[in-house]
Amino acid sequence: MPKDPRIKKVLVIGSGPIIIGQAAEFDYSGTQACRALKAEGIETVLLNSNPATIMTDPDVADHVYIEPMTLEVVERILEIEKPDSVLPNLGGQMGLNLSMELARSGYLDRTGIRLLACKPETIDRAEDRELFKETMEKLHQPIIPSEVVETLQDALACANRIGYPVLVRPSYVLGGQGMQIAYNDKDIEDFMAIINMYSQEHPILVDKYLMGRELEVDAVCDGEDILIPGIMEHIERAGIHSGDSISVYPPIKIEKRHQEIIADYSHRLATALHVVGLVNIQFVIYDDKVYVIEVNPRSSRTIPYITKVTGVPIIELATRVMLGEKLKDLGYGTGLYPEAPYYAVKMPVF
Repeated sequence: MPKDPRIKKVLVIGSGPIIIGQAAEFDYSGTQACRALKAEGIETVLLNSNPATIMTDPDVADHVYIEPMTLEVVERILEIEKPDSVLPNLGGQMGLNLSMELARSGYLDRTGIRLLACKPETIDRAEDRELFKETMEKLHQPIIPSEVVETLQDALACANRIGYPVLVRPSYVLGGQGMQIAYNDKDIEDFMAIINMYSQEHPILVDKYLMGRELEVDAVCDGEDILIPGIMEHIERAGIHSGDSISVYPPIKIEKRHQEIIADYSHRLATALHVVGLVNIQFVIYDDKVYVIEVNPRSSRTIPYITKVTGVPIIELATRVMLGEKLKDLGYGTGLYPEAPYYAVKMPVF
């Protein structure tokens, strides 16, 4: 299927300010997407507040804005450039948050500008804990017991109801900031004391902590089929943020039957959430059962790693899928891509 003829000019939202050492992965995704869009003859506009990136080089996008990542700035750029579409999911959480602000403010409806890759309801259903739980229940997929809370008293009650240990974290986290494993009431009290020192715009997530084997996939979905380049196995205990963990591909200790379950769950989740483009899904295997930890309809910090070790051009494929093409027409089938005949390890450098 050819690309959508309505798409002629796209605003790509970058990752914005981010911890040193984390920006390279999102920079890679944004740069590759801009190149893929330009190869399709589409005019590109790029917004990113971080000038120390390749994506902000003048030859990557047609128009580059190094500006604060705020709703007001995005709206001003849209008024100046008048793109027909916004690509929000290549800069991690920042792009998703800004796109949701655009949608909730009514700006997208007033102007007719479309979000590529994910609709607002897709982001909501993946990010909102209650909506996500509802989706998982409809799909009859195992989910880790969790609750959304806002106060210390609710957090303590939830932790005791679910049973320690629990993982506590702010919702809509950026780069895994603020996650902590709580083993008792005092840990919860200490965590909430730190959170309450800052403006807490979103509620707190409390999840049952399962000391299992954590895995992750970065996949491309075209609305019908899904391509999973590979499954990454985390070496450390579950709960280490995927961007900071040591990962190995192909997985060493994961049985084939569990890998098949992961591929099946990934397909069902991506299509149920109506993802067209990138999706990042995290799993944990505990007591011989596969649980879904969370789903992110966006680029992740493991994209460059799995792209390079599998040879699958994930960002290029995802960009062309967002423009209306199908995986099968691009020469790829559906499901788990054949494993490479070697092992590749991703290690963080601190």
